[in-house]
Amino acid sequence: MSNKQFDVVVIGAGPGGYIAAIRAAQLGFNTACVDEWKNEKGGPAPGGTCTNVGCIPSKALLQSSEHFEHAGHGFAAHGIGVGELSLDLSKMLGRKNAVVKQNNDGILYLFKKNKVTFFHGRGSFAKAGEGGYEIAVAGAAPETITAKHVIVATGSNARALPGASFDEDRILSNDGALRIAAVPKRLGLIGAGVIGLEMGSVWRRLGAEVTVLEALPSFLGAVDEQIAKEAHRAFTKQGLKIELGVKISEVKASEGGVSVAYADAKGGAKTLEVDKLIVSIGRVANTTGLNAESVGLKLDERGAIAVDDDCRTNLPNVWAVGDVVRGPMLAHKAEEEGVAVAERIAGQHGHVNFNTIPWVIYTSPEIAWVGQTEQQLKSAGRAYKAGSFPFLANGRARALGDTTGMVKMLADAKTDEILGVHIVGPMASELIAEAVVAMEFKASSEDLARICHAHPSLSEAMKEAALAVDKRTLNF
Repeated sequence: MSNKQFDVVVIGAGPGGYIAAIRAAQLGFNTACVDEWKNEKGGPAPGGTCTNVGCIPSKALLQSSEHFEHAGHGFAAHGIGVGELSLDLSKMLGRKNAVVKQNNDGILYLFKKNKVTFFHGRGSFAKAGEGGYEIAVAGAAPETITAKHVIVATGSNARALPGASFDEDRILSNDGALRIAAVPKRLGLIGAGVIGLEMGSVWRRLGAEVTVLEALPSFLGAVDEQIAKEAHRAFTKQGLKIELGVKISEVKASEGGVSVAYADAKGGAKTLEVDKLIVSIGRVANTTGLNAESVGLKLDERGAIAVDDDCRTNLPNVWAVGDVVRGPMLAHKAEEEGVAVAERIAGQHGHVNFNTIPWVIYTSPEIAWVGQTEQQLKSAGRAYKAGSFPFLANGRARALGDTTGMVKMLADAKTDEILGVHIVGPMASELIAEAVVAMEFKASSEDLARICHAHPSLSEAMKEAALAVDKRTLNF
């Protein structure tokens, strides 16, 4: 066993970890990153949940399934005939796996380019000493390395439903949901959050009858209410069956499928029989095997690593970022924290503004938002102005044949500063970036209303929503 010395060791190579390692190396630190994810051949697969069983593979399947649906239901309106439609699911899954591998390989290349030493194996604390912290790497060739600074970026795991553990055959986490070998006739989802809606959309498009059970009485409670209602109408029209306010009492898996006993919103007893059940009721911080107790690393009441506003833990020179700490479990939030921590180690002033972190649900229509919702502003008693513009009145959306949804903008009643932007509709994930930039620079709705947007473009809906705040839209 060797004991190599590093300035910075990052445990975990997900979005927060690998970005932190690269930025630390760019700042001149001798940096290492330890990660245990394996590909099907046992080789390294950096990228964490996001790259391997989350963001990247789900987007690949969403894109493939959207093509399938367009071919079956949308091309005819464009004068395009495709003949008999067929689905090669194994090839679709193979493409998804290839996209994942490209991202894995890309991260390994970036490590090499930036001179980050990569260790393939599980990293954990061994002990604290005068020279820093000893990190044990349990892999094919176990070894110990020493770091002056440690950044923990071990991510999160899917939360299981009590009494219904994941077997990834009948009862599935996000991992199993991405590897279903044949389109199920009946698919159930528990949880109408991001993962549930995205995976439900994929398998509905491919032919499954999808039922979503959600415990909360409202649909997408964190989303602006007007936007959530619009999205709910769209998903229902597509064929997603969504039941709100349910209480699950029992889940039983058998060779024939999965049986879910639950009470509906009115208290009536119901049973849902499905071939597969995807459970997406949130995620929990992954500190398993980190050996935090060996060095006295403090965890909070949820089992996450306790940190301050700058991602410092209770231990000197030990930091933590991403899903394993407080805040939204979003890949881009983890990346920003990773960069900020590396810069703080270098004595710089890393910056993360939680008020301008965008959220996206990659369904069709897409849903994206940044800042405060209308219900939050009302609850806080803040005076505001609201303006919205429907994609139905946008020329580019009409040309695309996708006019569902709107852009909604909220601004301070006195200063006109933009307080929140909410979008449901085509390419919302891309359009939201303009709102993030505007809010980061404290722009007013008038600022966006005065900016020239290309015509015809979807981005014009952003300009029109800004105009609508002052009740002077030009195209609606």
